[in-house]
Amino acid sequence: MHDASELVLARLPSGVPIRTTVHVYGEGRLVDGPNGPELDVPTDGGPVIYAQAAQHGREVNGTAVLRRLHERLTGEGRKSVDADLAGTLVTVPIADPLTFDRVSYTAPEPLDATHSNMNRCWPGDEKGTLHERMAARLWAFASAADAIVDLHTGSPAMLTHTVYMRGDESCRSLAEAFGTDLLLAEAAGDDADTEWSERGFAGKLRVAATREGIPAITPELAHSREVVPEAVDAGVKGTLGALRREGLLPGEPEPWDGTVARNHLGRVNAAESGLFTPERDLAVGDDVVEGERLGVVHDPTTFEVLQTAEADRDGIVYSIARESTVTAGATLVGVAERLEE
Repeated sequence: MHDASELVLARLPSGVPIRTTVHVYGEGRLVDGPNGPELDVPTDGGPVIYAQAAQHGREVNGTAVLRRLHERLTGEGRKSVDADLAGTLVTVPIADPLTFDRVSYTAPEPLDATHSNMNRCWPGDEKGTLHERMAARLWAFASAADAIVDLHTGSPAMLTHTVYMRGDESCRSLAEAFGTDLLLAEAAGDDADTEWSERGFAGKLRVAATREGIPAITPELAHSREVVPEAVDAGVKGTLGALRREGLLPGEPEPWDGTVARNHLGRVNAAESGLFTPERDLAVGDDVVEGERLGVVHDPTTFEVLQTAEADRDGIVYSIARESTVTAGATLVGVAERLEE
């Protein structure tokens, strides 16, 4: 069974509604509520999974994943899932139309100067800023779930990975079911206080969900701004693994045997603005050691070397700035510290 409905997330100053579409598969259905469609799941309807994409509008591969998944679940695609869902899947292919229409990571300041990044204001506020209202509207669906998959997309030079809340075994199990070779464990508890305050992590959908006891993961597929078949394939395979893990589809996820590393702690940042040239043989997935040379930032006008970038720890390279032009503070290379288990 498939049901879909238009969902008004908020309104622009002119009164124009900001619309998206919510899809429901399996046992649940959409019913009319006072503020638009609401999710109705039978008491014995089984588990609920919520999956969304394009919370950042330039990250389009997740949207393509949910389209391909729709084709499989409804029998419209070449590869259909030959099974009825033993539960409910709720999907939102475009979580943030504001940024999607602009192929942007954030919304323009005039629309939301406080929360230009939607993924910093969950669970939202129905009386708050534009993004807070949009998040609150979607939270009504996400908070009804037993597990959440928040599909994101990194840069072309980023190793596909899945982020989960470190120390939360339910999140870890969901991340393993998604199946990327690299899992990044985001700090939690006392270890995360400084990081959360500096980067606003407390307002992420994944963090808000985990605090409510809902296992949640953030897969980071490769390539922003373009639909890449390999990235979409990885996303479809991973989401099907999550559905199996939650019991919506028969069978078990494929056994996972990859690498777990600490997230965000090894970012090598630009000390000065300029042109960044990474080492010629540096590639995502490489192992590096503390002090290893990663590249050079030059002044493009004088050719002066402004910075020799070095790894500040042993780890695995999961992102490299390939756009060359960098501003002070920008991430040049992401190095994730392996966790011994």
